[in-house]
Amino acid sequence: RLNNLLSKEDRVVVALSGGKDSATCLYILRKLQEKKVFKELLAITIDLGIPELKKSLEKAKKICEMLEVEHHIYSLKEVFGYSMNEIWKKIQKLSSKESVAAPCSYCGVLRRRILNQKARELKASKIATGHNLDDEIQTALMNFIRGDLLRIARLGAKTGVANFQEFIPRIKPLRVVLEKDIETYAKLRKIPFSRRRCPYSKLAFRNTMRLVLEEIEKEHPGSKYQLLSSVDRLASILRKEMKAATARNCKICGEISSQEICKFCQLMKELKLIK
Repeated sequence: RLNNLLSKEDRVVVALSGGKDSATCLYILRKLQEKKVFKELLAITIDLGIPELKKSLEKAKKICEMLEVEHHIYSLKEVFGYSMNEIWKKIQKLSSKESVAAPCSYCGVLRRRILNQKARELKASKIATGHNLDDEIQTALMNFIRGDLLRIARLGAKTGVANFQEFIPRIKPLRVVLEKDIETYAKLRKIPFSRRRCPYSKLAFRNTMRLVLEEIEKEHPGSKYQLLSSVDRLASILRKEMKAATARNCKICGEISSQEICKFCQLMKELKLIK
C-alpha cells in the first residue's frame, strides 16, 4: 500500500499548506485511515506571515474541519521571532555582501525545522508531504546541476535517518503522480485548496526547472515519467556506491545534522540571528 509507506500503528502528521498537493494528500490519507490502514492522522500548517498566503491558511483550516482531522497551526514569527517577510528584508540587506541564497532556501530550512520539532512533540511516527512527480524531478535536476549527488541519493518515497529518533521519517504518497493530475482529482472530489502561489517562488531556481521541464514534456510527452524512473535508478546506484553521511547532533542546537553545524544554524548565523 503506497509502496509500503504505512503500517497499522502509524501516527501520521501531514504537512498541510492549503495547496492542492498537501490537501489531496490529507484527503487520501484520511480515506486510508478510515479503512484502518494506519492508526492516527493529524495535520500541521506553518503560517509564514506572508499576506498573499492567507487564503491558503483558510483552505487548510477548511479541509481539516471537513475531514475532521486534528489541526495544529504554528506561526514562523511566534517560533523564531520573525515572519518570512521580515527575514527576506534581512536577506536583502545582506545580499550585496554576504548572502546570495534565495528566500526559498531559508524558508525551506525553517519550515522543516518547525515541522520536525512539532511532529516530534505530537509523537508522530511519520510525516507525510504532498510532493508530486513534478516536484521530485525538479529537485533531482536542481541537485544534479549543483553536483550534489548525496541529495539525489536521498530521494525516494520514504526518506529519513535510520536509528535516529530525533528525526521523523518523511513519506511522499503522491510522488509518482503528475501535478496536473492531482489538481484534476482535487477538483473532481471537491477538495478545498488554494491556487495562490508564494510571491517569492518566482525568485527560486525551482521555478526555472519547472519551466524547462514543462517545455520538455510539451515536446516529448511522457518525459516526466521517464525522468522519475531514471532518477530512481540513479538514486539506487548512488546509495550503494556512496558512503552515507554520518548523522550527528548539531553542536549549536543539538538537532540532527549531517554536518557539525546544521543547515538551520548555518542560515541563522548568516542572517546574524545567532552568534
